[in-house]
Amino acid sequence: MKYFAAILLCIFLAVIALAVFGAWYLRRKARKFSTELFGTPDIADAARQMRVEYASTPKSVSAMTSLLLPKITADFPDFQYDEMKERANNVLTGYLRAVTGRNLQLLKDGNEELRQQLENHIQMLSAKDAWEHFGQIRIHRTEISQYRKTAGRCIITFQTSLECYHYTTNLSGQMTSGSKDMKYQTKYNTDLIYIQDRDLVENALDDALGVNCPNCGAPLSSLGAKVCKYCDTPIIEINIHAWSFSNVEECGA
Repeated sequence: MKYFAAILLCIFLAVIALAVFGAWYLRRKARKFSTELFGTPDIADAARQMRVEYASTPKSVSAMTSLLLPKITADFPDFQYDEMKERANNVLTGYLRAVTGRNLQLLKDGNEELRQQLENHIQMLSAKDAWEHFGQIRIHRTEISQYRKTAGRCIITFQTSLECYHYTTNLSGQMTSGSKDMKYQTKYNTDLIYIQDRDLVENALDDALGVNCPNCGAPLSSLGAKVCKYCDTPIIEINIHAWSFSNVEECGA
């Protein structure tokens, strides 16, 4: 019996020794990895450095401008990329500032659809007794990420990488999420739409964007054509169309 107890004791001690050695070995490897990667053996300090690096590294965007812009200008010869890009940046920052100020008037550009989206967002926060804050917004980069055609409209999506201080408080001012001290890196999509045929948009009859000249019936050479190339009939005065911003959406924190 004593012999059996001694065996059990030896096994127990061996298990403890292995556990202690395993913990020591893993800690040693972790400290070595931390030192090689971050220059410090302190794992907590390394974790802090990781958070700082994450908060200071801009998000990459889907940069398809060089590929899509020629297609857009082929459809719309008068499309002003730099102007529209600047407007997209202004719409995005205006939208975020409007959320922060809970004031629809801070959004200076955009169609009714976008304003309704903003109003719904503010109302949703109010229903939760929450207040969302975006501070010190800084835009890193904006590129065209998509160009698509749906029923009666064309949609150009600008994707923007930005940083800001992002946090949420309750109505008493107590912070419930986010950070006032650590920057927040994220991406947003902002949609710019061109309505070529309002009947198609409203009735969703098909996915075509083809429009014919109302005078001679010839197909238009481009979606943004100002005149018919066959009979010189002005098109811009007849087709109902407009560029406007219709959607702002976060697409990757």
